[in-house]
Amino acid sequence: MFSQNRLHILLPALAALLLCVDVQAQSFRVQCPSGTTLHPADTSKDPSVTGSAQAKYDKITLPLPRTDGLLNPTPAMANPHIKCQQISGGDGFATMADGTQTYLFSFGPLSGLSNIVNGQPGTVAASEFLQSNLDSRNGPLDTDGVLQAVKVGAPDGAGYAFNGAIGLVPDVQAVDGVVGTELTGHVDPRLIMDVGVMNGNIPAPLIAVDEGDELFLTLTNVGMIMRPDLFEQHTIHFHGYANASSFYDGVPDASVAINIGGSFTYYYLAPEAGTYMWHCHISPPEHLQMGMVGQIYVRPKQNQQSGDLGAALKAANQNSPGSDGIHCNDVLCAGQTPLPAGANQTSGNTGVTASGKKYAYNDGDGSTAYDVEYPIQMHGFDPNFHFVGMTFNPESFVDTKDKFFLLNGRSYPDTIQSGPLSTQATDGTPHFSQPLSALITIPEGGKALLRLSDLNVTEYHTLASLGIPMHVVGMNARLLRDLDGNNMDYYTNSITLAGGESVDVILDASDKTAYPAGRIFYLYTPQLDHLSNDAENFGGMMTEVRIVANSN
Repeated sequence: MFSQNRLHILLPALAALLLCVDVQAQSFRVQCPSGTTLHPADTSKDPSVTGSAQAKYDKITLPLPRTDGLLNPTPAMANPHIKCQQISGGDGFATMADGTQTYLFSFGPLSGLSNIVNGQPGTVAASEFLQSNLDSRNGPLDTDGVLQAVKVGAPDGAGYAFNGAIGLVPDVQAVDGVVGTELTGHVDPRLIMDVGVMNGNIPAPLIAVDEGDELFLTLTNVGMIMRPDLFEQHTIHFHGYANASSFYDGVPDASVAINIGGSFTYYYLAPEAGTYMWHCHISPPEHLQMGMVGQIYVRPKQNQQSGDLGAALKAANQNSPGSDGIHCNDVLCAGQTPLPAGANQTSGNTGVTASGKKYAYNDGDGSTAYDVEYPIQMHGFDPNFHFVGMTFNPESFVDTKDKFFLLNGRSYPDTIQSGPLSTQATDGTPHFSQPLSALITIPEGGKALLRLSDLNVTEYHTLASLGIPMHVVGMNARLLRDLDGNNMDYYTNSITLAGGESVDVILDASDKTAYPAGRIFYLYTPQLDHLSNDAENFGGMMTEVRIVANSN
C-alpha cells in the first residue's frame, strides 16, 4: 500500500501520464471543509487564536480568497460530523490463495492509510484528514519522506500511523491567514503519484460514516500504468443509496467522469443506516469484473444517543428535518420509545465495549444489537479476463466465466489471515493489495454483525453458516420491518445474493455453553465450484468463525 515506488520502469508510459499532472495547473485537489452550513466549525477550539482574531473566524469554510474580512476555520476547529476520504483510481495486482498473481483495475487508498492497513475504514474526521505533508524544514516530502511520515516501524503495516490526505500541502497562493501555511486542498501531485500508482486494493478502500454525517470523498485518477493505451475515466457510484443527487451519482450520462490527472470530490449526506456498495460506473461490466468494487456502511443514530432518543430524533419527522438536517424514516420517528439500555457508546469496529452494545439499525428494541462487526465484500472474477485486460487484446465479455471467488478480495486459506496481504507489483516493490481480512472473531458470549454485500456481474453467491444460525435483520440497507412496525427478521442457515444486493446478518454466540471459547465454525459457500480457484485445491469462498475468550 505504501511501497517505495520509484517508478523506474515503464518510463514512456509514465512520462505520458505525468503530462496530465501539471503542478501549476493543479488538476489534483482534495476537498474537506472544517465547517458547513449543516455542521458549522467550532471556532472556540483553536487555542492559538483568541480575542479579536478569534472573533474574525467564520464557522463555515468558504472558497478562497475571502473578501469579507473573515478567516476560514482551521483543522482544529473541524466539526466531527464532517468525514473525508481520498482514493485513487488506477490499477494494481493481487495474489490469490493458489499463488496466481492477478491484474486489477482498482481503487487504492490516498488517505486513512493507518486505518486501512489495519482492516479499518479509511474514512476519518476532517481534523484528522487535514494534515500537512511537509517535512520539518517546510519543504515537500519526497517519496521516502512520505513513507517515513506514515511508517513508524513494523514492516507488516501495523506500525503505520498517518491517516491524513496524501499530497496535502499548504497553498502558497492563499491570501487568507498566513501565506504558505493554510491547507486549502492544494496538493503536491508528485506525492499522490508516488503513493497512488500501482497501488490498487481489492476490495476498494472501506468507507464508513455515522448517520447524519456529511461525507466528502475525493477520487483522484492516477491512470493505468500497465495499460498506457487506455485513457480510462473513473467515477464513484454509491450503489443503493436513496435519493442520491444525480450530479454525485457517478453515472457519466447524468453526472461527470474523472479524467487521468484529475480529481473530483463527491458529496453525500448519510441519512439512513445500512450496508451499501460503491463501484466505478465507467463501462461497469468491465470495471466491476476487473475489481473496482467496495463497500460503504452507515452506522445508526442509535449508537450515539443515551437514555432516550435525544433532541435530534425527537424533533425529526417525515416532513421536517431535525436539528442535524436528517429526516426520521424508521421506527423511532415518534420520538417516544426509549433506546435500548447501554446505547451510549461511540461507534467503531473494536470489541465489546464497556458501555454496551452497538446496533445495525435504529430498531428501538435492541433486536439488531451486536458486539463486533465485519464488512464482507463477496466477489468473483474470470482470471482469463484479467490477463487479457493486462495486455492489448480486447476482452471477450460473452465468454466470461468466473473461476476465482473471493471474500474481501481473498480466498481460503488467505481469508483467515489477520494482517494485510501484499503483492509485488511491476515496479519490484510490495503493495498491500488485500488489507481487509475475512476472519470472523466473536468474543465469548457475544454477537457478530456481518455486513454482506455482493457486486459480482455474472454469478449469484450463496454463503452458509455451519453451526451458528444466521439472524437476518436487514436487507438492501433496510431494517426488516413492515409498515406497521412488525419485525420481519428471520433465521436461516444460508443466504443467496445477486450482484448489487446486501444483507445484514447477526451470528449469535451469546450462549456460552453452546459456543465456548476455542470453538471454530465455518462460513462457506455450498456451491462446490465456488470452493476453489479454477477447480484446484486452494482458494474458494470460505472463512472461519472463531469464538475467543472475552477480555472484558
